Amino acid sequence: MAKPVLTILTGNREVTGLENLRALADVRLAADDAELADALPGTEIVYLWNYFADGLRSGWDRADALKWVHLPAAGVDRLIFPELAASDVTVTNARGIFDTAMAEYALAGILYFAKNLPQARMNQAERRWQHFGTSNLAGTRALVAGTGSIGRTTARLLRAVGIPADGLGRTARDGDADFGAVFASADFASVAGNYDWVVLVAPLTADTRGMLDAEVLGAMRSSAVLVNMGRGDLVVQAALERALRAGEIRGAVLDVTSPEPLPKPSPLWGLENVLITPHLSGDSRSHLPAMAAQFEANLRAYLAGRPLENVVDKQLGFVASPTGG
Repeated sequence: MAKPVLTILTGNREVTGLENLRALADVRLAADDAELADALPGTEIVYLWNYFADGLRSGWDRADALKWVHLPAAGVDRLIFPELAASDVTVTNARGIFDTAMAEYALAGILYFAKNLPQARMNQAERRWQHFGTSNLAGTRALVAGTGSIGRTTARLLRAVGIPADGLGRTARDGDADFGAVFASADFASVAGNYDWVVLVAPLTADTRGMLDAEVLGAMRSSAVLVNMGRGDLVVQAALERALRAGEIRGAVLDVTSPEPLPKPSPLWGLENVLITPHLSGDSRSHLPAMAAQFEANLRAYLAGRPLENVVDKQLGFVASPTGG
């Protein structure tokens, strides 16, 4: 039986686990979207190793044999376009790979403000030995917007250090295993004022775009901190800038912005109550081998005719969980 044609969009990055894939499929490498378009005729599987690329849209009319697209990332908002969504092509993602790293990032961002590390850094820069106040985590509460695997791992880690966490998902429900309660996203503004930490890990969809807007910011505590690890467009960024400047919330930890990279003129760079990182919350020294191993396992399942793991609901824009997401 002939091996399926697997085209990998490399983005000029070395592909981890490539030799194992060559043993299983007829591999074509594409450095950019133009090369991907040229490689699409006859391609059965596309592996978007360069997961920040725009992907298939420009060459879609040449995808005459495509059955499966894998994106080694959690969010698929940049990948899904109308023609792909309407097709029979299966899309999978890297659900589960980034959970621990992102949960730890959220905790780090919370500790950054709770232990007043910005003040420590300023004192050190000025060689000033001066006592300053800090806060305990116990007695605070978190709201995690996004109740998929990343949100659940984050909630469990926060609970382990004394921060009970509620969730914000598509539908409200009680009795959740990881969250004290889950509220509907539509009720964000009505519940936001109950929390010290608001963590965004929701997928970017038509329903979640701009979910943290001026109304939600106005409802948050003045002592509250936002941690955004999801997508920049989950937040109305102009409203966030105004709230941070005015002291309407204490601060923000932003691993994602709109746009990315964040332009140098953006006022967010200069705000002392903001910590900015370049979309790295899911990264760790182990994430590339883990992504490669996950795809290889799915490829072996595909070749054996077994169901694929992490199949994305292309209408919802994420892997739907049994608990309702």
